[in-house]
Formats: sequence, C-alpha cells, structure tokens
Amino acid sequence: MSTSCATLPNSVKLELFGSRSSARLHPHRSRCGLSRRDFAFKGIVAAGASVMASSTVAAEPSKAQGLEKLPFKPEGYNYWTWRDRKIHYVVEGEGFPIVLIHGFGASAFHWRYNIPALAKNYKVYAVDLLGFGWSEKALIEYDALVWRDQVVDFVKEIVKEPAVLVGNSLGGFTALVAAASLEDQVKGVVLLNNAGQFGDASPETTESEETVLQKFVVKPLKEIFQRVVLGFLFWQAKQPSRIESVLKSVYINAANVDDYLIDSITRPADDPNAGEVYYRLMTRFMSNQRKYTLDSVLSQLSCPLLLVWGDLDPWVGPAKALRIKEFYPNTSLVNLQAGHCPHDEVPELVNKALLDWLPTITSAPSLQPL
Repeated sequence: MSTSCATLPNSVKLELFGSRSSARLHPHRSRCGLSRRDFAFKGIVAAGASVMASSTVAAEPSKAQGLEKLPFKPEGYNYWTWRDRKIHYVVEGEGFPIVLIHGFGASAFHWRYNIPALAKNYKVYAVDLLGFGWSEKALIEYDALVWRDQVVDFVKEIVKEPAVLVGNSLGGFTALVAAASLEDQVKGVVLLNNAGQFGDASPETTESEETVLQKFVVKPLKEIFQRVVLGFLFWQAKQPSRIESVLKSVYINAANVDDYLIDSITRPADDPNAGEVYYRLMTRFMSNQRKYTLDSVLSQLSCPLLLVWGDLDPWVGPAKALRIKEFYPNTSLVNLQAGHCPHDEVPELVNKALLDWLPTITSAPSLQPL
C-alpha cells in the first residue's frame, strides 16, 4: 500500500474511522487520504456510574522488550464451527474472561503481546472475525451485524459466562454492537482507536427503478471494472513489502513491525477466497456502514467503557475519544503516544491500562454463567 491519492470517497473514510475532527487536530499528519489499496491493511493496522479521570502516558521507543509473545502457529490454535463456518480463536489462562477482537485485515495474532500478559490473571480469548485471519473466508454478504452475531454467539457458546470485550479499530465497533446485544452479559468494553462515526443513521431510501440500460449494460460493466481494479489492488496490497510500508505508516514507533506481524497478515491473504472477500468488503460492506453510528450503539450500552487511545493515529485522533467520553459519561480514558494499533505498538502500556481497569469490573459480585 502506497501513499497514492487514489482515495476512497470521504464518506467511506469518515464512516469507518470518523476522522474529520482528528484531521483538524493533527493537520501536520494529514496525507493524501485513505486509498483502496491502503485501506486493506491500514485498517489493521482498517465502559460504574462515575467518570474516572483521564490520564496521559508517554511511550518510550522499544521493541516490547521483556514481554512474552504468543507463539506463532501457521496452523492456528483452536477452531469453532459457527453457522457451518470455521472460526479460529486462541484461549489462554484462567479466571474472569476477556475477549479480544482484532481490526480490519488482522487476526488473533495481532494480540501477541497482550494475550500472555493478561492470561496471568484472566482467561483470555482472541477470536478471528469471519473473513479474516485463520477464520473461513466465507463468500457471504458482509455486514457489521454478521460480526456482531459471531461475537454474541462466541460469548454464549465458547466463553459461556459474562465477559469484557476488547476491540481495536473495526473490532472496537464490533465489540460495541455485540455488547449492546448481550446487555448484562458484557461487564465492560475496551476500545482502542475504534471504527465508527457519529451522526444520524441514514434513513432507508427507496431505490429508483432501474432502466434496461442500467440493469443490463451499465451495472455489469461497472462490476467488471470494479473487479479488475480491486483485484489488482488486492494483489498489490498483500505483497509483504507493501504491508510493511503501510504498517510503518500507522505505527509511530515501527520497532514491532517485524516478520511475525507481516506473516500473520500475508498467510490469510493467500487463501483462495481472500480476493473475493476483499472485493465484497470494498464494494458492499463499505457502502452499508452509514446505517450504524456510534450515537445509536452507545445509546444502547449500559456497562463501563474504557478508551485506550493512540493519540498519534493519522485517522482516528484523540478528538474522537473525547467525543465518545462526552456522549457516554461512564467512560475512562487513557491517552498514549502511539498510532492506530497501540496494543501492538506499545503493548506494555496497553497491558498496564487494562490490568489497572479490569479489577474495577471483575470485582463486581454475583456474576452468573450464561
């Protein structure tokens, strides 16, 4: 992925990342925008009654020195059959359950430095969303509610007790919509530079009747063109050198952009169906996102919320975290000097933030199994 200015429409950038306000706060970080080729991997890479005080922690450059790392297994760890689809997940430790949900284009392995540290005190699950990572590249119509349903059923069928949901980017928005559906079965939500936008959900519109020319000539030609262009962009996007370049553009400190991380992205991209999944995500999933907004989802939430925010993220800056905190008062905020994926860039600080906050949730009495 390059810094090409062949950008997605502004509405797409705002819908997924909600970046309008952060661009104002960080004009020196503005670039030519989020291109289709960039989006595939920049998205990886694309909650008590009182408000706890915000804190700011500065990150020292490091390569996760001294942190235990989840062993990379090319064959994956555990598999669960959901709606006749194979879903990959990792589980480590014992105790109160935490479910980690990755961002766009990533996998459970993106939590490599978080799982071992958190598993010393908690039972930690990291699940691959359908279409990503080691989970099946299902040829379905992708929608935010597909991943919501997957996480809801994962908590009910695999975790089987109340849990805390933790998500980065797209995984953050998935954690929110799943928590809203699970209600009291989710005891808290943690968001790391989550996707989603504020604003009124788009009303349903009635499509005007297609003409014969549109249906049989214009529409098929448009799809052919999209397939050719997106097919080329997907091939280009999954090249290791391109992935490395993109990761380094969203990791402010790129010390952890290594072979492990790159391999965890390239392997799933080699799946025979990965190109088709990418096409469906780019042409169908993206166009449906205005139906879901942070306003509507947060209005349904009742549990405590923790924001662990990489303030130097070029797409989702600190203004979005402040707006979430303003909209949803039952929020704690930890600001970090990091980019879009703070859990992997400064894992020691993210682990500390979680380990400081989780006891306030897990000490709640009478947690009943599902």
